[in-house]
Amino acid sequence: MKSSSFIIFISIVLTSYGLGNFYVFYHGINALNSYGWVKIVYTFVFIFLAVAYIVARIMQSYQHNGISDFFLLIGSFWMAALLYFFIICIGLDILRSFHHFINIYPSYITFNYEKTKMLLFFACIIIVSSLLVYGFINAKNPILNKIELTFNKENSKSTSINAVVISDIHLGPLSCGKWFDNVVERINALNPDVILLAGDVVDEDIKPVIERNLGEHLLNLKAKFGVFAITGNHEYIGGVEPAVKYLRDHNITVLRDTSVLVNNQFYLIGRDDRDIDRFSGKQRKSLEELMKEVDNRYPVIVLNHQPTKLDELVGKGIDLSISGHTHHGQFFPNNLITKMIYEVSRGLINKSGTWVFVSTGLGTWGPPVRIGNHPEIVNFIIKN
Repeated sequence: MKSSSFIIFISIVLTSYGLGNFYVFYHGINALNSYGWVKIVYTFVFIFLAVAYIVARIMQSYQHNGISDFFLLIGSFWMAALLYFFIICIGLDILRSFHHFINIYPSYITFNYEKTKMLLFFACIIIVSSLLVYGFINAKNPILNKIELTFNKENSKSTSINAVVISDIHLGPLSCGKWFDNVVERINALNPDVILLAGDVVDEDIKPVIERNLGEHLLNLKAKFGVFAITGNHEYIGGVEPAVKYLRDHNITVLRDTSVLVNNQFYLIGRDDRDIDRFSGKQRKSLEELMKEVDNRYPVIVLNHQPTKLDELVGKGIDLSISGHTHHGQFFPNNLITKMIYEVSRGLINKSGTWVFVSTGLGTWGPPVRIGNHPEIVNFIIKN
C-alpha cells in the first residue's frame, strides 16, 4: 500500500474513532452531572477503554505478549460497544429534539430528570453489555450451512463431490485453540472429499499464530483429496509470503492464480486476492487467463476471496464461485453497508448459469462478536 494512502486512511479512521468516543463520552458525563464520584470513575474507565486498542497495536508492533493481548481483547470489545452506544445516543438525541418542540416525555421522566438520566445511563450499559455477551456466544458457535447443487458436466467422473468451505478464520492473537479444535472436529465428521479455505486464514501478523502453534489445528483437517486455500486481503496486510509459507508447511495447498484438476474429477481455480495490486504493485491473472488452463467440460469451482465484479464470472464455463470477506457486516447495522457495497453480501445466487456463493465466514475481525448473522461451516454436496 502506498504510504500516502495509508496515512490518509489511518487519519480518517483515528479521527472518526476519536469523534465517536467524544460523542458517547459527552452523553455519558452529561447523564452523571449530579454524581461527582461516579463521573470520576466513568472518566477513567472510558479513557482506558477508548485507548486500549491503540495501546495494544502499538505494543504488538514491538512484541506480542499477554499484556498486549489483554489490551487487544478489551479494545476489540469496546469497538463493538462504542457502535451501539453511539446508535443509542443518536436515538436519544432525536427523541430530545422532538421533545423540545412537542412535549412527548411522560411526567415520571421529567419529574426528576437527573435521576432519570442516571438510570438511563446504567440501562444503556446493561443493554450493550447483553448484546456483547450474546454476540460473543454467537461468534463461537458456527452453524452448518448445507447446500446441494447440480452441475451436469459431461466429463464428470463422479456422482457427487462433498466439499466443506470455511472462510475468514482470522487466526491471530485472539484465536482460541479449543474453539478451532471443535470446528475441525465438526468438519472432519462430514467426511469431506475436499476442504476449501476461502481466504483470510491468518488475521494479519503471522507471529502470534506461530507462537501459539495454531497451525497444529490446521494439520488435523482431514479430506480425501486434500485441503486447499487462497490468499485474502489480511494475508497481504500481515505479509503474504510468510503466511503462505506457514500454510504450506501445515499441509495446505495454497492456490495463487493457478488451477488444479482434483482427483481427475473437477477443476479448482484459486485466485490471488485482488489486494495484490495495493500491497505489491503486481496484477493478478484474469479469469480468461486462468480458464485457459482448464477443461470446462469438467466441473469448475473458483475460489476468490472478495466477491467483486461478479459479472466477470458469466459465460466462461465456471460452475461455482466461492467467496468470503464480507462477514455480512459481522454485526448489525454493518450488514446494511455490505449489502450496498457488494452485489452479494452473503448467500447463494445464480448468475446466468454460474452459481455465486458468499460465506458469512467462520471467525471475526476486531470485536469477537457477531450480531445479526451467524458464523458458518458450509457443506456443498455437488451432484453431476
